[in-house]
Amino acid sequence: MRQVRAAIIAALFIPGTLSGLLFPTSAQAQDVTLRSRDGGIELSGTMLGFDGEFYRIDSRYGELTVDASGVLCEGVGCPSLTDFVAELRISGAATMGELLMPALVESFAQRNGYGAERSTLAEGGTRFSLSDGDRLIGRFDIAPSSTDEGFADLLADEADIVVALREIRPAEQELARQAGLGDLTRPNRSRVLALDALLPVVAPDNPVTEVSMPQLAGILSGEVDNWQALGGPDAPIVLHLPREGSGLVQALEDQLLQPPALSLRSAETLRHQSAAALSAAVAGDQLGLGFVSAAEIGNSRPVVLTGTCGFHLRGTRQAIKTEDYPLTMPVFVYLPARRLPKLAREFLEFTRSAPAQIVIRRANFVDQTPEELPLDAQGDRLSNAIAVAEGEDGLAELKRLVATLEPMRRLTTSFRFEAGSSGLDAQSRSNVQQLARALELGEYDGRTLVFIGFSDGQGPSTDNLKIAAERAASVRDAVVAAAEASDLAGITLETDAFGEAMPMACDDTVWGRQVNRRVEVWLR
Repeated sequence: MRQVRAAIIAALFIPGTLSGLLFPTSAQAQDVTLRSRDGGIELSGTMLGFDGEFYRIDSRYGELTVDASGVLCEGVGCPSLTDFVAELRISGAATMGELLMPALVESFAQRNGYGAERSTLAEGGTRFSLSDGDRLIGRFDIAPSSTDEGFADLLADEADIVVALREIRPAEQELARQAGLGDLTRPNRSRVLALDALLPVVAPDNPVTEVSMPQLAGILSGEVDNWQALGGPDAPIVLHLPREGSGLVQALEDQLLQPPALSLRSAETLRHQSAAALSAAVAGDQLGLGFVSAAEIGNSRPVVLTGTCGFHLRGTRQAIKTEDYPLTMPVFVYLPARRLPKLAREFLEFTRSAPAQIVIRRANFVDQTPEELPLDAQGDRLSNAIAVAEGEDGLAELKRLVATLEPMRRLTTSFRFEAGSSGLDAQSRSNVQQLARALELGEYDGRTLVFIGFSDGQGPSTDNLKIAAERAASVRDAVVAAAEASDLAGITLETDAFGEAMPMACDDTVWGRQVNRRVEVWLR
């Protein structure tokens, strides 16, 4: 009989990889008994948490998650089903916590008719107390700190969501796995909330207007320390950066210093506690150069990225959204493998909605709503393509490109690959899920989506064309596999490739080649 009951329990109770939001200490944990409503099954254990719908208990069978609607709870540790208050703790990048996340919470509350009382937490940060009429239904705590501290809070069980300006580090990923938080690199454990970019900025009266990626890496490492190297005056470069531990600085290290294996210089660098302070300091320092997010330029002036081939890349909203700007910086949301309360899940779903994208734009970030761009709106790209076309074969391929793309429109959703790998990078993995979800909702029914592969210019052009075609097919297949809830009968999915015919950046750097290796989506 015991074996039969064990089999029934295994069928009724979800294994403990999903957990509740409330985390009682050992002093708070209480023994409870969960009994099926017909009295046929009984399960005793220690109450670990409750998310408003599911109990999480530590039993003789291990940690289990139990649907509260199917059982009766007996014991002093049983929570109230009617007075449950959902709690959500958000930690991470300061900019997100101070500006974007509060705006999203307030918009979520307004659209659902909830009251949202704002207060300051004792340790710093903001609490939103959400109410439905006179009843308190949720407490959302937002603790702005840094990306490093956000991941530390998650591992210490002091946060439910991390907002990060960089990808999770391998060491953090392993610690999260050991702590039972799951694989945070999986698509359902992380996604892109918004887009930002790293912009090099100078004072408005600084004579330098453009800089190459290798030069920026040299400035960060200390190998380039005089404005003369950039065509400016014979004077030292004063480097302005955010405080240590900032996700923005770590993104700089990942994107600029890691490829050439350089290290960030520590001497003669001015650190600032806030983006506003950094931007203001650079704007008033004619010899200063700093890095800010595109949302926080202030009175400083962005410097155009260039290279030996003469291409120019500007951190415009369109270039950031299509990821054509090489220093695009995704804003990641990381979610551990545990069940959040229904109210928290509804908030996360809201952040994907069209109204949320408006909030993101108003906060000066780049939203995730796909846009369609005609070919004639991409003059810089076409001029780059014309400049590098070589011989009759190159011109013939360029003519084929124009003839193919002219009647179509480019979707701003792009896909790029990890350095030295055929695997998609973190932002592109999120883009796969986003596009698959749009297909499931029927947003492109009756249309044709063409996945078009591009490559860098290293090696024979025939090989590059083949590799580009293979990448286009792999991205299409990934999107189809992710669109599980749709038969895709109302849409046509095709692939094409143009190899090295439309480069975005110079091929003489690691950064340039990585930007050029991409798959775009075009619509007709």
